[in-house]
Amino acid sequence: MNCKPLILCTFVAVAMCLVHFGNALPAISHYTHKRFDSMGGIDFVQVCLNNCVQCKTMLGDYFQGQTCALSCLKFKGKAIPDCEDIASIAPFLNALE
Repeated sequence: MNCKPLILCTFVAVAMCLVHFGNALPAISHYTHKRFDSMGGIDFVQVCLNNCVQCKTMLGDYFQGQTCALSCLKFKGKAIPDCEDIASIAPFLNALE
């Protein structure tokens, strides 16, 4: 029995799966964002979370603190909210009537 066609088909099938599902595997490049600045001692996620708490304290029920905190975790502190900058906190504001 000749196994070469079977081996070739198996190899092609595995290669196709790797190409198709390759994006689903975690890549090292996803983890290159700095969460902590070792030179300055700044943890960007912690700063983001602290600002969410400060905005919730300042704005009360007008501010969605939990949504802000989840955003900090999801985006790893890339967008730090500033309570005095309406553009940075606009996604977390409630319109209470």
